[in-house]
Amino acid sequence: MRCEVESLSHDGRGIARQEGKAQFVDGALPGETVMAKMVTTRSKFDELRTVEVLEAAPERQQTPCEFADLCGGCSLQHMSGDAQIRFKEDTLREHFAHFGGIEPDEWIEPLRSPDSLAYRRKARLGVRYVKARESVLVGFREKRSTFLTDINRCAVMDPRIGERILPLRELLHSMDAYNRIPQVEVACGDDVAAMVFRNMDDLSDGDREKLISFGQAHELHIYLQPKGPDTVHRIWPEAKDASEERLSYRLEEFDLTLKFHPMDFTQVNAALNRTMVHRAVEWLDIKPGERVLDLFCGLGNFTLPLACKGGQVVGVEGDDAMVVRGRENAELNGLDNVDFHGADLHGDFTGQSWAKEGFDKILIDPPRSGAEEICKYLTAFGASRIVYVSCNPATLARDAGVMVRNGYRLVRAGVMDMFPHTTHVESIALFERDFG
Repeated sequence: MRCEVESLSHDGRGIARQEGKAQFVDGALPGETVMAKMVTTRSKFDELRTVEVLEAAPERQQTPCEFADLCGGCSLQHMSGDAQIRFKEDTLREHFAHFGGIEPDEWIEPLRSPDSLAYRRKARLGVRYVKARESVLVGFREKRSTFLTDINRCAVMDPRIGERILPLRELLHSMDAYNRIPQVEVACGDDVAAMVFRNMDDLSDGDREKLISFGQAHELHIYLQPKGPDTVHRIWPEAKDASEERLSYRLEEFDLTLKFHPMDFTQVNAALNRTMVHRAVEWLDIKPGERVLDLFCGLGNFTLPLACKGGQVVGVEGDDAMVVRGRENAELNGLDNVDFHGADLHGDFTGQSWAKEGFDKILIDPPRSGAEEICKYLTAFGASRIVYVSCNPATLARDAGVMVRNGYRLVRAGVMDMFPHTTHVESIALFERDFG
């Protein structure tokens, strides 16, 4: 079917129309004419996939990965980096206008990733044995499909993982449990990368030896996960106890080392994370003697750099394991002006002992669902500045509306390119108390 593409949807698909009916076209850009194949037809819209570009847009580029057209890990590789950033900025602007009805006083320049390839340090790779091919596939699902993409490398993954997809496939195919390992979690620190194999059954001695040999040959830490997340344990190198099962990354600007378990949440883009932390700390502008609150603090990615600036910092997290990790990292770095606490961050915590003294500055980095309820009573602390780091522009815009209605002004906002070549929009916003 011939499609004249008019615009781009928030999930990165070209939008065309056929007799008034919307068509969402994978792999097409605004202003292009493409030939596309029908994938799904519904009453109100069709879904198609580009098979040939008849008239290309200026923003089109050659995809840096040969699997990009099919693999669902990326959706914007055919779009230039500058165009990707403009698309993400437009998405954030539209959400602010639609959900919050507000606009910042200042739009900041986007925080760009220094490299759009080989940046991704965390991922969950699917594993599937395909009998018809007599092969094990490892990677991400195909676009809008439950099938795994047949790849042998990944250009956006850290090379310690991305360049080892084919050897990993060969390893899994050689194992007795070739069809009983559904996924491999991967995580990379600065010095070491790790793979966590989800084994549905106890592994044979031969399979364990193969995994250990793979780890030795490729300088990887190897973990098994026989059941839930709490069963994850390292089999190579051997660990004396669970406290040794850590990776780490540096925040050189603050002379900090942060340790984490491979299953912990960490930012996927180490270089952009350093830039993001710098910006957040700069915007909060902590003064001596101030009390600072870091909500959804995780293992201390923002908490510890904030503590390096002085004052008293309180990190609060809903996951008890992350509270422990934060305390471990504070001790590791010799910081005694920071406390970590666990709390239900879906309810009112203003009555907690650590919250009663109030806070001068606040940083909040919630999950995709945002923090609407928290924002309703966050103003009770009377903080002069609040920095909101977001992974979902819709919930950021919604929550920003709550903040503005409760006495704060949206001073600055902008996007951060944490996930190049994807439609994922990471953003940061600064609110200041409107004392007028």
